[in-house]
Amino acid sequence: MADKRDYYEVLGVSRSASDDEIKKAYRKEAKKYHPDLHPGDKEAEAKFKEVNEAYEVLSDSEKKARYDQFGHAGVDPNFSQGGGGFGGFDDFGDIFSNIFGGGFGGFGGGSRRNGPVRGADIQQVIDITFEEAAFGCKKNIQVTRAENCTACKGTGAKAGTSPVTCKRCNGQGQIRQQTRTPLGYMTNITTCPDCKGTGKVITDPCRECRGTGKVRKTSTIEINIPQGINHGQTIQVSGKGEPGSRGGSAGDLLITIRIKPHPIFKRENYNVFIEIPITFVQATLGSTIKVPTLDGMVEYDIPEGTQTGTVFKLKGKGIPFIRSKNRGDEYVTVEVEVPKNLSPKQKELLREFDAASSGKEYYKKQKNWIDKMKDFLK
Repeated sequence: MADKRDYYEVLGVSRSASDDEIKKAYRKEAKKYHPDLHPGDKEAEAKFKEVNEAYEVLSDSEKKARYDQFGHAGVDPNFSQGGGGFGGFDDFGDIFSNIFGGGFGGFGGGSRRNGPVRGADIQQVIDITFEEAAFGCKKNIQVTRAENCTACKGTGAKAGTSPVTCKRCNGQGQIRQQTRTPLGYMTNITTCPDCKGTGKVITDPCRECRGTGKVRKTSTIEINIPQGINHGQTIQVSGKGEPGSRGGSAGDLLITIRIKPHPIFKRENYNVFIEIPITFVQATLGSTIKVPTLDGMVEYDIPEGTQTGTVFKLKGKGIPFIRSKNRGDEYVTVEVEVPKNLSPKQKELLREFDAASSGKEYYKKQKNWIDKMKDFLK
């Protein structure tokens, strides 16, 4: 952890920055180092991961609080996964609470659990066409998530009634137990089992949501798919995930893009590749051929003597860059097709042509090969 930069420094914000300031700074830095703008740049990729790691912590109120108090150690998973030797405690607050009780240093095991909880993210996969990925589009998707119950307005209590203050914890959401020990009085803080930490108890639950205050609903959300997006990339729609609890923010909607294969085009990053067959005569004499592009058909002059496998580049006919006016290129590979099922007359003409070409400079590769064979057989 010693080699990690301060998360506030990574995003370029102060420790007193608001949630909006942190989000704005994250978007700026993420855009600056996004891999799509720096293909193959390992340094930019590392910066992008660092920015995302910083935002993941600072955008989460619980993680941010731990980070502010304990630094990187406070959000290190090794301290809560058993690998760090702390036996699965949720955080340092749990460690101090279980060892010394809540009266030492202000640590309390229940306070963190009763704070705002961010809602879960919702993940979906959608299919789009090759052209939609290249030029961008809008899509309507169906999202099922929890929403406030309209019957009880999210309270969980039957209409006309309200949750009442929990008698067991007097609305605190926590139970404090004080024990006298040789070291002094120790306080153990636990979540109230009656109200589950909310401080309120529903005596007459709503029938529509069964007292949860939430119901599952399916809604239509329009999303913008940017030009140049690639297969497997994910679009983040903030605040469209599951709702938070106890005042926590909603999660995000994460949409992973799956691009359908194209019948003639292939893609690598922002470049497009296509193979076009041409005839023996077109390759020999040269010809003007029509080439499909994402913008429509264009004409291209094939020079005489073109060999099979020759690649031509159509500059700026590839995929548009994300959030940029630039575009990749289209690479056209020509394949010379050797004719089959010739008539006797056609075969005779070809034999005459071959005999007339003997000893000429028409077939340089064959001549070079014959010369090499002569040297080999000496």
